[in-house]
Amino acid sequence: MESGGADAAGRAHRPRIVRVDKGGGRSINDHQGSHRGKLKSGKLTRRRRVNSILKRRGRLVLVAAVVAVLATVSGLSVKGASAAKRSNITLTIDVFGDFGYHDLYTQYEASHPGITIKEDTEDYAPHHTALAQHLATGAGADDIEAIEVGFIANYTTQPRYFVDLRKYGATGLKKRYPAWKWNQAVAHNKSVIGLGTDVGSLGICYRKDLLKKAGLPTTPAKLGKQWKTWSDFLAFGQRYQKHAPAGTKFIDSGSNLFNAIIAQAHPGYYSKSGKVIVKSNPQVKSAWNTTMKAIKLHEDQGLVAFHSDWNAGFKNATFATVTCPAWMMGYIQGQAPDATGKWNIADVPGGGGNWGGSFLTVTKQSQHQAEAAALVKFLTSPKSETYVFKQTGNLSSEIPVLKSKTVQKFRNPYFSNAPVGKIFANSALKLKSQPLGPHQGDFQTASTNAIQRVEQHIQSPGAAWQQFLKDVATASG
Repeated sequence: MESGGADAAGRAHRPRIVRVDKGGGRSINDHQGSHRGKLKSGKLTRRRRVNSILKRRGRLVLVAAVVAVLATVSGLSVKGASAAKRSNITLTIDVFGDFGYHDLYTQYEASHPGITIKEDTEDYAPHHTALAQHLATGAGADDIEAIEVGFIANYTTQPRYFVDLRKYGATGLKKRYPAWKWNQAVAHNKSVIGLGTDVGSLGICYRKDLLKKAGLPTTPAKLGKQWKTWSDFLAFGQRYQKHAPAGTKFIDSGSNLFNAIIAQAHPGYYSKSGKVIVKSNPQVKSAWNTTMKAIKLHEDQGLVAFHSDWNAGFKNATFATVTCPAWMMGYIQGQAPDATGKWNIADVPGGGGNWGGSFLTVTKQSQHQAEAAALVKFLTSPKSETYVFKQTGNLSSEIPVLKSKTVQKFRNPYFSNAPVGKIFANSALKLKSQPLGPHQGDFQTASTNAIQRVEQHIQSPGAAWQQFLKDVATASG
C-alpha cells in the first residue's frame, strides 16, 4: 500500500502533545479529524470547529506573570484598527496536526478581551490540498493558515493570496531568523507571506535496551563516533542484526532514512536556479542507493511512517533507531508513553540536516488582517516558541531561542535525560540552505511511495527508481 500525500515521507506530521503534569504523569492531547468546511454548490458548509479551545488541556498552568510577558514580547506594530479596541472578533487558525498552541491561545485571549481563537486541524495532505482549493476559489480559508516548508515555495510565487506581513512590522523581525529560513517565505515581489515557526534539525532516536541486548554501545557519545557517515550507520546496523532481539530491525522505515539523507543534500531536488535536478543530481541517487542497501541487508522493518503499524512499532519496540527531527520527540512519547528512559538521542550521521518546519501566514480572505497578524507575531515570538519546544519538542527556527540558556540546557527525562535542547539547537544553527521548489512535497511523496514498493516487493529497486523519476516528471509538468 502506498502512503500517498498523507504521509509525504512523514516529515510534516505533528506530534500529539505529551505534557508532564505536576504529578509526574502525562496527558496526551488528541486532535479530531478535519474541521474544515467543504465547497458545496458554490457555498461553504458550516465548519466544524475544534471544541473548547478555551478549556485548558492538561494541568500544566503558567503563572499569571507569563501572560503579561508573552503579550508584550511579540513587538507587533499593528497599523489600522487596534485589536484592543475591537470586540467580539473570532480569529480562525488552520494547522496540520498539533502545533502546541492551545495554552498560548488561552493566554492571548486573556490579554486581548473580545478576541476568541478557534483552531481547525487536519492531517498534512488534506490540509494543504484544502488550502490550495480555498485560495483558488476565493473562499474557505482561515484567517491564519499554516504552511509546511515543502509547500511554501508554491505560494511565494503567488503572494496575491496572502497579506504582506511587512505592513505589520515583520521587517523588524528579520534578524531573529537564519537568512535561509526567512528567505523561504519571501515572495518574488519581496513581500513576506509568512513567519517561521519551527525547524526539523536532525538526530537519531534509539532504543537503549535493544542496542544493549544486541551487545552494542548505548551512549550517545560512543554511537556518534561509530556512525559518522551513513555507510558507518549501515555497518553498525549489520552488527545489530547479528544479535538483534527476535522480531526487531535496526531501522523503522526506508523512506525515513532516505528523507534524512536528502535533508542533508546541497542541493537536493532543485538547483539554485530553480531547475528540477532529481534525475541528474548524484546526491539524490546516492541517497536512493543507501536506502536500497539498507533494505537488501534486511535492516529495514519496512513500516509506513505514521500508519498504525508504525505506531505499533513504537509501542512494541520492533525497531532500534529512527531518524529523528526535533518534532519527532513528542510523537514518540505519545506512541510509547510507558517507555520513559528506554530511548535516547545521538548525533545524526552526515553532520546535521533539516527535515520539516512550517510558517504561519495571514490570508487575504481574512476580515481581520491586523488582528490575525498580531496573533501570528505572538505565536512566533521567542517566548511562545520556547514554551512550545519544552512542551512538544517542536524546535524554534529563531536564533535567539536556539541560543538561549532555556533551550541549550533543556533535558528530556523521557529520552534518558538527554540534552535534547543542545543537540537539536546546535544542529539547527549549523544548517545550510537547501534550494526548494514548488513541487518539493510532491517529490517527497513520490520517493516515499517508490521506496514502499520495494519494501513490499511490488517492484525491484531499479523499476521503482524509474517510476519515481516518471512521477517527478509528471508532478513538475
